[in-house]
Amino acid sequence: MRLPRLIKILYVSLRFGLDEFFLGHERVRGLRAFVNALMFWRALREPRAVRLRQALEALGPIFVKFGQILSTRRDLLAPDIADELAKLQDQVPPFPADEALSIIHRVYGSPADQVFAEFEREPVASASVAQVHLGRLTDGTEIAVKVLRPGISAVINEDLALLDAGASLIEWLWADGKRLRPHDVVAEFAKHLEVELDLLREASNASQLRRNFADSPLLIVPEIYWDYCTSEVMVMERMHGTPISQVGELRAQDIDIPRLSRAGVEIFFTQVFRDGFFHADMHPGNILVAPDGRYIALDFGIMGTLTEVDKNYLAQNFLGFFRRDYRRVAEAHIESGWAPKGTRVDDFEAAIRAVCEPVFAKPLKEISFGRLLLRLFQTSRRFNIQIQPQLVLLQKTLLNIEGLGRELDPDLDLWETAKPFLERWMAEQVGWRGFIERIKEEAPYWSAVLPQLPRLLHQALQRQAQASDPGDLAERLRQQRTQSRLLAAIALALALIVVLQLFD
Repeated sequence: MRLPRLIKILYVSLRFGLDEFFLGHERVRGLRAFVNALMFWRALREPRAVRLRQALEALGPIFVKFGQILSTRRDLLAPDIADELAKLQDQVPPFPADEALSIIHRVYGSPADQVFAEFEREPVASASVAQVHLGRLTDGTEIAVKVLRPGISAVINEDLALLDAGASLIEWLWADGKRLRPHDVVAEFAKHLEVELDLLREASNASQLRRNFADSPLLIVPEIYWDYCTSEVMVMERMHGTPISQVGELRAQDIDIPRLSRAGVEIFFTQVFRDGFFHADMHPGNILVAPDGRYIALDFGIMGTLTEVDKNYLAQNFLGFFRRDYRRVAEAHIESGWAPKGTRVDDFEAAIRAVCEPVFAKPLKEISFGRLLLRLFQTSRRFNIQIQPQLVLLQKTLLNIEGLGRELDPDLDLWETAKPFLERWMAEQVGWRGFIERIKEEAPYWSAVLPQLPRLLHQALQRQAQASDPGDLAERLRQQRTQSRLLAAIALALALIVVLQLFD
């Protein structure tokens, strides 16, 4: 099965002249004249970046999605290619309605007209791995039914194997290919595709995000109807709103556009720094605006997660940028292990300043995060900094936020909008409130362990006393003082737990 797919990839690559990327490398440059002579039948009129985008679109939805992810890796791509790949749209023709009905019949054991009161044959949206139909439950509730594209799993597995082979080629051709970790990028892509192929996991993502923003004045997430959800079919609340790209219509509804743009920034930073769980596919096609001005999130197949270490590192970097404290940014890179231990802080600080200083004190319309990221990645290459694959989705989401902000309010100052939020978050993490919250989180564990400590301590001291000289008075007094101090500390900790439980 993989051979026909490989032949198609080779044909599409030659048709769009992608051999130019391969033959431009010094190791195989001698083959260029020979290949060009064989390819006399093709006419290449478009620039190379446009041809690459067209080739990915011709190869199908998985290559389109990979191109979208790759467009965020501006450390790996030339600016013209990254800009062109960012134009890729994840819109594919729908599969026949009869196939969707057949899947529903197989999954539920009954035809759609017996499972649902209504089911519209024509889908309202179609993407790489699934499409969405509207309908109603038997109690009249309006729903959206997402159905997995038939046979997509086999296609994805074949394409992922070929992409991984391509990653090996990148490592072989480019001197710093291993530093860019292309295999890790493919693995990260595969991990998120695995989630998209299991609609139960997507449903759980939506449920988690809905819980995180319960009663939020900023964001609405549709309810999941779990009784109807399987790995191939997901049923959720139908949402009514205006696509966020229709700015004129939003203004006609008296939606406060500047406020909406600021809310988008706050939603993003809340997801990243409060929850460590964020919607990583926030392009305009996945966002509606409710009549009351709140955002409505759709499509939860790609979600990002961050550890506490990642969140702390990112917050320190963002705050360092906002405060123009480039030395702190450089130190944070080294402390996190991203930059080698021997990196000179002053040199790295100067390089970061040269990249970032021109950005500040400008409205969003004058800032290109794409170019900023590109220059930062070029700087990282010079200092041999490891690119972290787990943050690729965060980079992609930042670029989506940039595009959304430009469309809504070109005068939005993203830096000033985000700075108070980050300062508040950092204060909660490193101040007394953060200290108390961490104690509360550990309290159940301490409650179970601390009552055992006096007995364990007594046994340990007893064993130590038996091993020491029984006539050594100074040693016995030292052991008694140690025991008293430890018991006092245990009593204080227990008292603190009780107080925290009372005030929780």
